Amino acid sequence: MAIASDSVRRARPLLGTFVEIEVVAAARPDMNAAIDAAFDSVGEVHRLMSFHEPDSDISRLNREAAIRPTRVHPWTYQVLDAAVEMHRRSRGVFDIAVAPALQAMGLLPVLGGETANLPKAHLADAIELLPEHTVRFRAAEVTIDLGGIAKGFAVDRAVDALRGYGIVSGLVNAGGDLRAIGTEPHTIHIRDPRNPGRSICSIEVADAALASTARRFDLMDGTEPGSLAVIDPSSCRPPDLIDGATVRAPSCMIADALTKIVMISGTDAGKLLEHCHASALLITAGGEVQITSDWHGAVHLAA
Repeated sequence: MAIASDSVRRARPLLGTFVEIEVVAAARPDMNAAIDAAFDSVGEVHRLMSFHEPDSDISRLNREAAIRPTRVHPWTYQVLDAAVEMHRRSRGVFDIAVAPALQAMGLLPVLGGETANLPKAHLADAIELLPEHTVRFRAAEVTIDLGGIAKGFAVDRAVDALRGYGIVSGLVNAGGDLRAIGTEPHTIHIRDPRNPGRSICSIEVADAALASTARRFDLMDGTEPGSLAVIDPSSCRPPDLIDGATVRAPSCMIADALTKIVMISGTDAGKLLEHCHASALLITAGGEVQITSDWHGAVHLAA
């Protein structure tokens, strides 16, 4: 007797948004177990990397790493390693040490009743990654927020969990960061950042990750306003030339990090996109849609 195939879609509030997981083409008990494991992975990333949770690795680093080397979970270390590498490759454009600027703008809480001071340039250079998953800050004023790159990492870990249960087709969507499993394309509608009630284009994505961000609000459903704010570390202000960016990449963590770089650097991010095997769509402040040459076939502009 053949085992019946079906599809299951479930959602939970995690990472400051609603995380939705859909799996298809598997037996229902396997799908439910796989989704439970995927949500557990997302929840673990939230526990480890939340700026808001006092016992998270990030909170401990912000309190202690300038005083003493601080050990973190291997997952946290992996994201920090990717963030530091992206900081280097982008020549400082990607910088997880802009948390004080987000605090000053009211987008992150100021902990302990202290006054948020704007960060000095390139404080991410002060993050030292030591052996045995240990981290040290070289400057006392360093405060980090993994934000979107951690959310992208959580999506990747959810996909790993699904695949561990033999899932070969599905989608994990964390409010602007998503990843498709399998060769069946999923159609994703991208909102116009100047008119959120209008779709500016649709994108077909299969066996790849997609991340979107905007200067004023999220391009996808479900993310809290302001949670995807992009800050240019050179000015400690939001970028003003690009209104929105969407990036396709092999991993969601890298796709999310690249959206911030594209928002700030625009077309100057082309070499880094190529290095990361990524494609980008950006919407300028004047409403012009620009798409990297390797991606036009899967992007369909709205009429």
